[in-house]
Amino acid sequence: MEITNLSPSVQSDLPVKKEKIFSLPILLIIISLALSGGFFASRFLTPQGTKTSDSSDQSLTDTVANTPPETAEMIEVGKIYGNLEKNFKDTATGTIEKGSINGEGTHILNRPGGKSQRASLTSSTLDLDLFVDKNVEVRGETNSSTKTSWLMDVGSIKVLENQ
Repeated sequence: MEITNLSPSVQSDLPVKKEKIFSLPILLIIISLALSGGFFASRFLTPQGTKTSDSSDQSLTDTVANTPPETAEMIEVGKIYGNLEKNFKDTATGTIEKGSINGEGTHILNRPGGKSQRASLTSSTLDLDLFVDKNVEVRGETNSSTKTSWLMDVGSIKVLENQ
């Protein structure tokens, strides 16, 4: 006589309840700890041998001017003038000329590519008149403008060459 419930060949139609290893709240806590730990590790831990970006980090060929220039003749090629305490995110290279674009700015930075690539310049830290007709790299902050495509408040200038 065969008992159907005890037979190994008979499979039950009843659902088998599996045991959960992690519950949903514990899984969410683990994921959030991993994400926040990775974020803070990337911000505060730097691999050895790499540099972090710093406003005082200049290449070896750059020299910093200790005093602002009083005349255009005092300006030297390769020196950086202006505010070096702040790390400016915007940079552009070109030749400075006196004037404005549609009444915006006190000077114009002529960049390669023609009139569409020009930038209007202002500066609260430097006298831009001293840098007219010089090929420069300017660093500063972009300001919003409806009259010109790019209005930059210049914080520092590196003179690349006199023209």
